[in-house]
Amino acid sequence: MRITSTSCICPVLVCLCFVQRCYGAAHHGSIKVTRNQTKHIEGETEVHHRPKRGWVWNQFFVLEEHMGPDPQYVGKLHSNSDKGDGSVKYILTGEGAGTIFIIDDTTGDIHSTKSLDREQKTHYVLHAQAIDRRTNKPLEPESEFIIKVQDINDNAPKFTDGPYIVTVPEMSEMGTSVLQVTATDADDPTYGNSARVVYSILQGQPYFSVDPKTGVIRTALHNMDREAREHYSVVIQAKDMAGQVGGLSGSTTVNITLTDVNDNPPRFPQKHYQLYVPESAQVGSAVGKIKANDADTGSNADMKYTIINGDGAGVFSISTDKETREGILSLKKPLNYEKKKSYTLNIEGANTHLDFRFSHLGPFKDVTMLKVIVGDVDEPPLFTMPSYVMEVYENAKIGTPVGTVTAHDPDAANSLVRYFIDHNTEEDRYFTIDASTGTIKTAKIFDREETPWYNITVAASEIDNPELVSHVPVGVRILDVNDNPPELARDYDVVVCENSKPGQVIQTITATDKDSSANGARFHFSLDEGLSLNPNFTLRNNEDNTASILTRRRRYSRTTQDIYYLPVLISDGGVPPLSSSSTLTIRVCACERDGRVRTCHAEAFLSAAGLSTGALIAILLCIVILLAIVVLFITLRRSKKEPLIISEEDVRENVVTYDDEGGGEEDTEAFDITALRNPSAAEELKYRRDVRPEVKPLSRHHPSSSLDSIDVQEFLNQRLAEADLDPSVPPYDSLQTYAYEGHRSEAGSISSLDSATTHSDQDYNYLGDWGPEFKKLAELYGEIEPERTT
Repeated sequence: MRITSTSCICPVLVCLCFVQRCYGAAHHGSIKVTRNQTKHIEGETEVHHRPKRGWVWNQFFVLEEHMGPDPQYVGKLHSNSDKGDGSVKYILTGEGAGTIFIIDDTTGDIHSTKSLDREQKTHYVLHAQAIDRRTNKPLEPESEFIIKVQDINDNAPKFTDGPYIVTVPEMSEMGTSVLQVTATDADDPTYGNSARVVYSILQGQPYFSVDPKTGVIRTALHNMDREAREHYSVVIQAKDMAGQVGGLSGSTTVNITLTDVNDNPPRFPQKHYQLYVPESAQVGSAVGKIKANDADTGSNADMKYTIINGDGAGVFSISTDKETREGILSLKKPLNYEKKKSYTLNIEGANTHLDFRFSHLGPFKDVTMLKVIVGDVDEPPLFTMPSYVMEVYENAKIGTPVGTVTAHDPDAANSLVRYFIDHNTEEDRYFTIDASTGTIKTAKIFDREETPWYNITVAASEIDNPELVSHVPVGVRILDVNDNPPELARDYDVVVCENSKPGQVIQTITATDKDSSANGARFHFSLDEGLSLNPNFTLRNNEDNTASILTRRRRYSRTTQDIYYLPVLISDGGVPPLSSSSTLTIRVCACERDGRVRTCHAEAFLSAAGLSTGALIAILLCIVILLAIVVLFITLRRSKKEPLIISEEDVRENVVTYDDEGGGEEDTEAFDITALRNPSAAEELKYRRDVRPEVKPLSRHHPSSSLDSIDVQEFLNQRLAEADLDPSVPPYDSLQTYAYEGHRSEAGSISSLDSATTHSDQDYNYLGDWGPEFKKLAELYGEIEPERTT
């Protein structure tokens, strides 16, 4: 297959194409590729011939930005197997095949249907193949070739980083590099001059120049002065085709600013200045301003002002305002018109940051003269001191002098002065002042321990002009008097071990005193001498404002005495000395061998004797049970003394059986004894006798006549219902059995319930004559008691 290209435009390309084609025809060209042929001759064996493949291979070119009405011809594919009969079919595949590039499958001509842009894609890779149209079998192997997009000058140079902002110091040497600009061209730099850029300056001459090849911008003048012109706008052009006619161009703007250098010395606008300052000006206040001009900016214009000479150098001072660069004239000492009416000052202003390259333009400082005129004013009284400190003892009587303040009129008139205290605070009301002499006196009795210091303000004004007032602070210190006795520093919990030894320190105590150190810093400790010698403890004064408590004997016992009281006498070192007595409480505790306290409680006494906790609990339970038995016994004794029979006519005996646990003596009173009596007699008591009722018990009142007819069983049921519903009765269960003898026996009651509580000499032998029914009673009350003894 042969590939033929006809994309030769210029004469040089035509020659190249011609040479290429001739060379291809002589060496590569028309290598005929025949199909595999097999000759069949009678009587001969089959012979296989190796087929020859040949391509006329060229690299195709297509011009970018083709704007013609017809598709652009690219080249031609041709196979040696093609005999021109149309049996060969050419197929084109790869990038852009069928869309951008189309092929005539019969002739092999390739055309470009679209306008291409080299800057978007520089080449396309395609594959060509020749097949048999009838059998669709390949006649040639698939081969790859490239179609390159040939560049034209269709892109102008561009400054991608512009516009530029740059600075250069003023007064720079000519040719000082300012900035290098770079323009880019999207055209092919390897083909022609489409991407060859040349720089030139369109605006900014004669101040700056640009290198046509490198694009470096440089200064073109000597001594460019920022104070004359600070900003420059330079336009740089970049043109391709090496600057030839027809080339494309682009431009950018470079904004150049000259930075300042210290090339201008400061200058005062005037050589003489005059300033008026009243004598009432306060010391430290600003009284005037002065300024030297400097054409420079920033730190190059910073300067310092100095008073270099003059008679007012000790009265005035000058400083520099960093923001405005002005000299601030301040007053160091008070002015007095009566003593001096004017001052002359020589003020210098000098730059603080010098550039020695421009020292020939100096000196970088200037001097001017300032005359200060002092103005006369009516001044307020002047105190002899800026502040006063006075002292007075506490507890001093009201009206005690504290001190005196003095002020005078500084003017020539020398007017009289009147004094008074500004009552702005509560402290000012504690003092009074003599309006004529300025003597301050106390107005209350002071306590140093409450307030040790007072600050008041005294004012003075002229009698002739009371509006002119001056003030002075007065501090009054309250001096200490030894009026507070010393006390223990805290409540001490002193413990002594039972196994202590004689001379052992068990506590170190200290004291405090509300008075100042002069009247209470030295303390002396001792035991009360009025008491007898303490056999248990002693006290040792340590001579360092502390004292130690020591034991005097061996071993202490809590069982014998668990708390000791030790009176301690404390005196201070004041004049006169004061003393106080405090009592220390010392507890006796059981301690370990190393001195650690084990216990100080009294309940541990038995434990120390060897009893365990269980044994102690058992002993306590026994004591509680004995107490309960005693209380129960006393209660039973008291209950037996109550009469069981109210009426002689209603006598009965009962047997009460209790089958419950707990309750003690309350169980014996869990029933109403009135239930044993005659129903008519029982109605005489309305409440139970064993429990004090909180609520009136339920009772039904029946006439006496109706009660006589009520059966005993019915009566008991009624009482049982009332007991169940009575809220004042404890919920005890009991079994009660009643034996009713009947109503009014003719023989009378023989029950022992109505017997006397003490033994009598009554003869009961007559009971034996009543018959066998009363035999038992005769044995019980008679002289013979055969059954009772057994």
